[in-house]
Amino acid sequence: MENLIRPVIVFGGSVVLTVLIGWATDLLLRKADARHSETPLWGLLRRGRIPYQLVLCAAMLRGSYDQAQMLEDHRTGIGQALTLVLIGAAAWLVIRIAAAVVETSYSRYARMHRDPARVRRVRTQVSLIMRVVAAVVGVVAVAAMLLTFPAMRAAGASLLASAGVLGIVAGVAAQSTLSNMFAGLQIAFGDMVRIGDTVVVDGEWGTVEEITLTFLTVRTWDERRITMPVSYFTSKPFENWSRGTPQMTGIVYFHVDHTAPIDAMREKLRDILRECPAWDGRACGLDVTDTTPNTMQVRALVTAKDADDIWTVRVTVREQMVRWLARQHPYALPRVNTADATPPPGRIPGQDRSATPDGAARRN
Repeated sequence: MENLIRPVIVFGGSVVLTVLIGWATDLLLRKADARHSETPLWGLLRRGRIPYQLVLCAAMLRGSYDQAQMLEDHRTGIGQALTLVLIGAAAWLVIRIAAAVVETSYSRYARMHRDPARVRRVRTQVSLIMRVVAAVVGVVAVAAMLLTFPAMRAAGASLLASAGVLGIVAGVAAQSTLSNMFAGLQIAFGDMVRIGDTVVVDGEWGTVEEITLTFLTVRTWDERRITMPVSYFTSKPFENWSRGTPQMTGIVYFHVDHTAPIDAMREKLRDILRECPAWDGRACGLDVTDTTPNTMQVRALVTAKDADDIWTVRVTVREQMVRWLARQHPYALPRVNTADATPPPGRIPGQDRSATPDGAARRN
């Protein structure tokens, strides 16, 4: 009877204590979150309740397993498994706590600063810092797990002796990966490109959606995702429309007939922009920038507060201006000239240039 009651008390007590402590801790966090609504820290810490309970349960079972006197032949293996679970759960809990602290700091910074460029820069840095922290904690946890095996501890001396050679070989083999990792850190702290920036890469216009230590994802206007190594942004030129101020100037070109009413087009441009909510009112203008034998090139200049609004302003101006010209001034639209050319003075149309007035051939 004692052999049955002892394991039940040990395992059941560990589970019950884990549930009770976890419930009490979660209750305290909820009360703290309701009391301090100005910070999301306590609510974010609740995300770590699962690894927290795993740590408690694994620690209690690891400390009281010997008292259960159960499966004596497999005591070493079960103890080793509980230790591995404890290390893994502790690493998971550390990552969750670090994420809660970092996200709280970012949200506080975002509330205090109204500059979207600075907020995007801090967001990029925070996301990359969290990835680095997760990678470091994961590596330490794996190393701690390996060191729990006696064979690994015995091989430690030989591994350290060959670490120099292995480091050189690994550095050569992972040269591209390492360069991308350093490029990711350079992007994060060099403020070259940030999450949410509007960029043009390889002729594609889009928004930076994700930045990691090795790759960057750009979401294009048609919902495609372009994934490229971060080293691209440190080795090749690219357009960042959100660098500095997000305000932008856009251009719309029209090809019209030489008789087009330029002054009336200027007035119509102002009327269109006054009714366009995306125009920020900073500047507008319309000028003739080039001519060809058949048409004139007219450039309309408009402004907006960011890249999305400048696109809206441009398409609105282009659509409404062409519609107005077709309705009010159809003669101003480009057309193919099929009329006969006007002959030079003193020349009769249809007369052969090589003939003399009396019909004889002209001689040199």
